[in-house]
Amino acid sequence: MGDNSKKERRKFLDKGLKLGIAAAIGGLGISKITSKLNAKTNDHSSGEKMELMTVDGTLIEVDSSEVMEVQHAEDHDQKYNVREGMPNRKFVMVIDLAKCKNALKCQQSCNKHHYITGDNAWLKVYKMQEEKDTAPYWMPTTCMHCDQPACVTVCPVDATFKRKDGLVLIDNERCIGCRFCMAACPYSTRVFNWSEPNQEYTLNMDMVNHQYSPEHGGMPSVKGTVDKCDFCPHQVQNNELPHCVTACPNGVFYFGDKYEDTVNNGEETVRLSKLLEEKAGYRLMDSLGTEPSVYYLPPVDRLVDFEDGLEEYTEFKSVDKPE
Repeated sequence: MGDNSKKERRKFLDKGLKLGIAAAIGGLGISKITSKLNAKTNDHSSGEKMELMTVDGTLIEVDSSEVMEVQHAEDHDQKYNVREGMPNRKFVMVIDLAKCKNALKCQQSCNKHHYITGDNAWLKVYKMQEEKDTAPYWMPTTCMHCDQPACVTVCPVDATFKRKDGLVLIDNERCIGCRFCMAACPYSTRVFNWSEPNQEYTLNMDMVNHQYSPEHGGMPSVKGTVDKCDFCPHQVQNNELPHCVTACPNGVFYFGDKYEDTVNNGEETVRLSKLLEEKAGYRLMDSLGTEPSVYYLPPVDRLVDFEDGLEEYTEFKSVDKPE
């Protein structure tokens, strides 16, 4: 009975709504579903019923003939081995708010190596101030790569997935642009490509003919899909730090392996547990149960006074600052 249950679950996960979800997500979703998924056409009812949930949470019962299957390529298992990630690793990031000067070198480097621009930047820096009488500070934000990611739960086509090494990635070839993941993310770190990206950086010619992979960095964005910070898995595979870490001139970002209890900011390697304990590290909205893989160190004992922008970095203005 257990095997039958697993087969039925697999069967359900390999199916998508033909009209229900498409109608809910609008014209873009309809066109993307039609182009990416091959529908089965049935002239007669199969007599087999399936229970599905609509986007508003209502349970409905439909004939299985009204549901279309996702047609996997013959190399499906090989193609999606990137979903497993690196064994026996758990990648984490620590952001030291006391060191951030809003230099935006992190954002510039991320944009350059992922061919993204403007408001679609994966890494954003915000001016934060709890009250008018409290001191302001700069706060970089990235995808939190949660251990319990809400974005993965709501994706209707399994485009967003969680790897065993802690990374949450997006398969843009499966993404239908419904933006359910954006609505579910409590950190608002995802961006949507409404149009063909304006790639201001010259593409590396080696990338032009490179076969797409969700973990291969440096690929241009795709219109009608969702993007976000990916922790630079192409760098991590080569035992290198993410681009934001190495680009930051102030050592704001630390990256490492939680299992090894070490993180590095490009200049020093420190114990993760000791750093979090001594600096009172915390995670954003931890009470939600998302279990983020990004930790913050509070903006105390700052290395520099807060400045509302630095003249030498005016070329890379923060996205929330008016032009």
